[in-house]
Amino acid sequence: MPVARVRGLNIHYRVVGEKGPWVTLTTGGRRGHHEFVPLAQKIAGAGFRVLLHDRRNTGASDILIEGDETEEAIWADDLYELLQQLGAAPAFIGGSSSGARTSILFALRHPGATRGLLLLRVTGGAFAAKRLPEMYYDQFLRAAREGGMAAVCATEQYRERFAENAANLERMKNTDVKQYVAVMTRWRDNFVAGANLPVMGVTEKELRSIKVPTIVIPGNDRTHSSESGRVAHRMIAGSELHALPIEDQDVDLIPFPKWGPQEDEIARVFVDFMNRHGAR
Repeated sequence: MPVARVRGLNIHYRVVGEKGPWVTLTTGGRRGHHEFVPLAQKIAGAGFRVLLHDRRNTGASDILIEGDETEEAIWADDLYELLQQLGAAPAFIGGSSSGARTSILFALRHPGATRGLLLLRVTGGAFAAKRLPEMYYDQFLRAAREGGMAAVCATEQYRERFAENAANLERMKNTDVKQYVAVMTRWRDNFVAGANLPVMGVTEKELRSIKVPTIVIPGNDRTHSSESGRVAHRMIAGSELHALPIEDQDVDLIPFPKWGPQEDEIARVFVDFMNRHGAR
């Protein structure tokens, strides 16, 4: 898997498809790129090049607990630099859950590099605002305060990171616990500050300022409610909404791989949208 040096870090990436317009797909949570490979292959089969990557602090890429802005903003700027290195901008920018938030911020920060937005499983609402700070930050802050960096490194998420990139273990062991707590607390506070916005982390004014072609495919669990997708659609002028033949479920989270049966339709809808909005 290729590695690019992006803003001082090693970022692992993969390009699916050999020619055609560029598309990026960013996964949710802090998960690596692998769960999007089947969808990327379907889109690439229609004549596109799909860029997948492990964001910093995810997958096999380097871990660096540093930065003043939200993680999504940092990821958006990393993606912009990676696209520049590959000569892939402007591109259609897409993602699911935190990947959708990253894509929206990418369009706001780098509109000239954005041909359009492909948004899956938009996050918003009271349930997500309560659940996600614990998942992303609070559990690791408790570990750091109670057991130092050894306790942080022993958590399931970090053990997964070390299994994919052993160099991250030494980097984390050598991280000052006070620095770790300070950065994670800052990231948490930034995240919580945007948790109750119409789309998590994005104001109504920002959503209404988006001018690039946009399509929204809503989710169907309590973290990615269909209403959150409809809110994004209503606030992004001229955007399109595509509802999959699925119903909302009263469950905390449906993992994206469970959407496997929907991937043919998602790929078809995205390809049609991109072709109608200048891909050729």
